[in-house]
Amino acid sequence: MVITLGAFLLSLAPATAEGHRLDLIDAFFTATSAACVTGLAVVDTGTHFTVFGQIVVLLLVQIGGLGFTTVGTLISLAFNRRISLRERLVLQESLNHHQIGGLMPLILRVMAYSLTIEAAGALLLFARFARDMPLGQALYFGVFHSISIFNNGGFDLFGRIHGPFSGLAEYAGDPFVNLVVMLLIFLGGIGFIVIADLLGYKQNRRLSLHTKVVLTMSGILTVVGAVILLLIEANNPHTLGPMNWMDRIFASLFHSVSSRSGGVSTVSVVDMEQSSQFLLILLMFIGAAPGSTGGGIKVTVFAILLGAIYAMMRGKQDIVFFRQRLPKASIIKAITQTWLAMFLVISVAMALSALEDVTFLNLLFETTSAFATAGLSLDVTPKLTEISKVLLCAVMFLGRIGPLTLAYAFTSRSKKELLKYPEGKIIIG
Repeated sequence: MVITLGAFLLSLAPATAEGHRLDLIDAFFTATSAACVTGLAVVDTGTHFTVFGQIVVLLLVQIGGLGFTTVGTLISLAFNRRISLRERLVLQESLNHHQIGGLMPLILRVMAYSLTIEAAGALLLFARFARDMPLGQALYFGVFHSISIFNNGGFDLFGRIHGPFSGLAEYAGDPFVNLVVMLLIFLGGIGFIVIADLLGYKQNRRLSLHTKVVLTMSGILTVVGAVILLLIEANNPHTLGPMNWMDRIFASLFHSVSSRSGGVSTVSVVDMEQSSQFLLILLMFIGAAPGSTGGGIKVTVFAILLGAIYAMMRGKQDIVFFRQRLPKASIIKAITQTWLAMFLVISVAMALSALEDVTFLNLLFETTSAFATAGLSLDVTPKLTEISKVLLCAVMFLGRIGPLTLAYAFTSRSKKELLKYPEGKIIIG
């Protein structure tokens, strides 16, 4: 419903610049990308849309980032409507909360965290942009980009100043903008549960296992991704080559963070080496944390997969993180989610390769970006045929709600098994 309403509003004449009215497919694609906080675009947001159209995109990003169940609950609370037990269970699942108690205060805290972080980001970006543009425009740019980046939306308005699809290229050597944007992406990508846990550390003096795994895995992926990007791209004359070493380090860190769902860039992803582009595909596929504004299979799932490999190599029966053993159900769920995601990405990329005259790596990149709601692009999306755009819309939708969630929705309620079959053995390896 949100996507349909957004598509209708974006297709109206007041939403686009004169002579640039969107057709239905492009309006639907943009609304899907915004509501699923992806950032893939068929038109440049800064030049193609009027202020009205840009605000529609921003509202869709905000709703998608907070989560549909969270926004619906806030509306219900505003009208003093009672939240039923069934709705509380849905909220518990959508927020990845471990218990049904305390959900309403958590919802209000999620809203407070979001508005506070977005306001702080807007003020910081406004202070920097005010040096380059009029104060009114700087304030508008600060608010728009703070909301878009924190919610991992990936939409930007700099096409209006530096040319269509230019992104943050002009700020590649600006450490202030780099740090603010990376911090916004990081806070949006670790999830509201982790933020609440960190804020409550002074009182509780402990962090949950989930928070420890998310922070550890996010840190490892960021550092490893940045180091590999720096090694590959350091001598590329079209990306990091012309920069000094400090700017190269910032750019490598920036894209390592942004690739896991941020969707903004300071150097041309198109001009990167193919090995770097494939690394970005892997980072996008892993994605952010559960209960966050990001997508992908999630860093906790990737941690479980690595834990399973380590346990098997050491001859252990259990996966243990921080002296806590993981239940078998979590391991099976992680493996299932990974396989469903791989099947979705690979099958759609193959379908696109049959429909489009584009290299498979480029199509795999766009498909993974759509699934992981990452928003990075190799400039393929605007050139796709209508049927390919519809396929990517479906991938963005599935990536946001999660393929495992969809599988649950179409599966009948599980029943207790009344018998166990005899154990059989299959030769492995």
